[in-house]
Amino acid sequence: AADATEGRLGVATMGLLGASAVLSAIVDNIPYVATMSPIVAELVQAGGGEGSGQVLWWALAFGADLGGNATAVGAAANVVVLGIAARNGTPIGFWQFTRYGLVVTAVTIALCVPYLWLRYLA
Repeated sequence: AADATEGRLGVATMGLLGASAVLSAIVDNIPYVATMSPIVAELVQAGGGEGSGQVLWWALAFGADLGGNATAVGAAANVVVLGIAARNGTPIGFWQFTRYGLVVTAVTIALCVPYLWLRYLA
């Protein structure tokens, strides 16, 4: 990953944010973050370890957390809500959830981009 980004912190940050959002929509975010933590630690270390390299941890956190909103299987809370809705006579289908979830995820990830850029990369 460090070689792919060639030490460019902005590319690594936005790539990690986007990839985390997409993958966390498919895989539950806790195992995803547990798997990605050593990779992010290596990227931070490659970038000097302190200061602006810490933005990568924020990109991982934002991407994994907000990406989990995209699909019903992206987060355990989504599965719980679908169960509660079904039990109360208002079932929500996977694709119905995903239609709204993708919009919410896209908007919130888009809001993270300027935050990460202004806070850490500028």
